[in-house]
Amino acid sequence: MREVLRVVQPGLFTTIQDLGRRQAIASGVPPGGAMDRFAHSAANLLVGNERGAATLECTLTGPHLTAQAPCVIAITGADLDPRINGSSTPMWTGVTLAAGDRLTLGGRRVGARAYIAVAGGVAGDRWLGSMSTNVMCARGGMHGRALIAGDVVSASEPSSGPVPGRSMPDGVRPRYADTTLHAIAGPHLGRLMPESRRALFEAPYHVTHDSNRMGYRLEGPRLEAAGEELLSFGLVAGVVQLPSGGQPILLMADHQTAGGYPIVATLASASMPVAAQLAPGDELHFAETSIEAALAMRAAQRAALESLTT
Repeated sequence: MREVLRVVQPGLFTTIQDLGRRQAIASGVPPGGAMDRFAHSAANLLVGNERGAATLECTLTGPHLTAQAPCVIAITGADLDPRINGSSTPMWTGVTLAAGDRLTLGGRRVGARAYIAVAGGVAGDRWLGSMSTNVMCARGGMHGRALIAGDVVSASEPSSGPVPGRSMPDGVRPRYADTTLHAIAGPHLGRLMPESRRALFEAPYHVTHDSNRMGYRLEGPRLEAAGEELLSFGLVAGVVQLPSGGQPILLMADHQTAGGYPIVATLASASMPVAAQLAPGDELHFAETSIEAALAMRAAQRAALESLTT
């Protein structure tokens, strides 16, 4: 274990995240983990880590960090204007920091969450098999909380020599500026009135300020659904719930594990990275998509990540 980065300014909300604790869902523990799993995985692969290693997830406004020792990093996801010693640095590329270098991320230009991977993997407290930070339970990551000034981020020793300069081509990165979310029909889509179904897939919705890592409350046309109350059932990230008020909720990484609201749609997994980059006030559209098309989009994203391992 080695100390690699010192926090000068923490940014708005910077936490340690990996791919979460899915094995604990049956016990009622939210899965958590990186909101944008594609960007998280790509950052790790660019520095020679396993895709599930922990990274720093930086939300809306990034941190200011000082390198404590030479290390290789990669920054992916949202464009928060990353700079090394005041000069712009490329994203989606492995770069070397020397001891004393200053890495700064500013405010959002495109997207909402950036990921910083360090060769060897960021180290943090492990809880229920994961280093992901669960702020509500104050467990995992950096003592169960967001980073604060003065924290020192450690990393494991790289298992193999990282290759600075490895890059992910622009053509296979998610298009965060296109906020069309592809979704397949949910199990309760048939409960929607015809006009509501058209509105769900044709009208714009906006992410409200009452949104977080657990889920996005959306504002748009009021949707009407028929049918009796449902018994609670298991949930996954990406489902679109419809409460009695008629305004949908899109569940995200820290979602509750069960609920009884109708599920009118489920995002294609390939659209989850774009959803993860939305912030309050952003506009989105749902586009109804077949299962076959959703599988093809997922295969393309998987191939893009696998290209970084060759």
